[in-house]
Amino acid sequence: MSIEQTLKKRAGDKCELCGNQDNLAGFEVAPASGSSDQYVLACDTCKGQIENPETLDGNHWRCLNDSMWSQEPAVQVMAYRQLKALNVKGEGWANDLLDMLYLEEDVQKWADAGVPDEDDEVELTTDVNGAVLQAGDNVTLIKDLVVKGANFTAKQGTMVRGIGMSMTNPKHIEGKVNGSRIVIIAAFTKKA
Repeated sequence: MSIEQTLKKRAGDKCELCGNQDNLAGFEVAPASGSSDQYVLACDTCKGQIENPETLDGNHWRCLNDSMWSQEPAVQVMAYRQLKALNVKGEGWANDLLDMLYLEEDVQKWADAGVPDEDDEVELTTDVNGAVLQAGDNVTLIKDLVVKGANFTAKQGTMVRGIGMSMTNPKHIEGKVNGSRIVIIAAFTKKA
């Protein structure tokens, strides 16, 4: 039986991370020796975001709330690694799940082998005062901002609630002002 057939049987023809049933393929969880126990069955969406961390979509990965409890060590390792990556991107809920996740010692070592060291430089999104911003925070604009393409000016003192983090630039945040979703330079805000 091939690795992919073994994975499909083990996973019930569903992505072991999100449950999707389309475009499934085996994904080797490095470092690995080629055993099917070191693979997860993943859909194109999960695989694409694992391979390109800058495309991480926090909403898609809320599925980890269920898959992190899998009995398969490879699935546990991938859930741990994705939660770590999401936490770095400012998804506070991922840290809550990491606090609940328990891994056996050997599985923890395997999971940590694929996570960048915390010493590696990660650029944080900060406001004008240097306070670290995370998804869901509320901020206040510290200056008038002309919104290109929307024909309005976001006024100083405007509260932007429940910000989102830019996946492409840590110096930018996203938020709704006057009913329009806009990108804001984080240095022009103050954490509320």
